[in-house]
Amino acid sequence: MENKNNKKTVDLNINNIRELWSKTYNTEGKPDWSHIFPYYHPEIIFQDSIQKLQGIDNFAAMCNRLSKRCKKLQMEVISVLQDSGTIMMDWKMTMSFRRFPDKPIFGCTKLTLHNDGRIIEQRDYYDLWGDIFNEIPLFKKIYRKFMIKFFG
Repeated sequence: MENKNNKKTVDLNINNIRELWSKTYNTEGKPDWSHIFPYYHPEIIFQDSIQKLQGIDNFAAMCNRLSKRCKKLQMEVISVLQDSGTIMMDWKMTMSFRRFPDKPIFGCTKLTLHNDGRIIEQRDYYDLWGDIFNEIPLFKKIYRKFMIKFFG
């Protein structure tokens, strides 16, 4: 879609966000982000618990690395909310690596939209280590004690 200044605009909303992300993460096999990359601004800033990067090329490379590492990756979008130029998603992601059982990670994503409607900023929030350690009996107790002692 183009606006009066011949600039490309996108109408992302709670309905098509759910639809687009549902196509990204297959019920079996590796994810494919190629259909959502056009919805990202070239200067996208992405940040999560592990990294912060800028630019669509860096973002696409990160997505492709994750796909390469995982045997299987699924995402269930639980809820999607929108307030003007901000969209929030609550999700459950299940990753399957080569030698380990499936690991669910719960989190949320904040998408900030640029004036042209594309995603200019994405911030993913999740407790990677807490969700992983919850599946390992010995580490679960140690990790939780550490978190309560220093942060609780």
